[in-house]
This record gives sequence, C-alpha cells and structure tokens, in this order.
Amino acid sequence: MGLREWALGGVLLSPLLIYAMLALLLTGLLRLGVQRAGLARWIWHEALFDCALYVCVLAAVVAVLGQ
Repeated sequence: MGLREWALGGVLLSPLLIYAMLALLLTGLLRLGVQRAGLARWIWHEALFDCALYVCVLAAVVAVLGQ
C-alpha cells in the first residue's frame, strides 16, 4: 500500500487518514473484546486506556501497511 496519497474524485487523501479510520475500527473491536472478557474491571482510567490503545493500534497499522 505504501505512504502515497490517494486520489478520490480529484481530492488527494493522506494515507494516514485511512490508517486512522482503520485503527479506530480495530480499537473499537479490541475494546469490545476487553469488555466481554471481563478485563475492563482492571482498567483504572478508561479514557486514558482508550487513547493509549488507539495510539498503539495506529502505530501497528502504520508499521504493517506503511511499507
């Protein structure tokens, strides 16, 4: 896939936008899995956990798809 702009109807889109949307979807799925597994009760600060999880997932998505 690479880190090249995508042309969508004459508008150039940054690949980071697409990666961020994918990371948001994956973060939501991971968060749902954490809640269903009963691990959410061990989370001290949910908003901080969600933000950190999103950053980690976004870094992994960019590392995997940005080559």
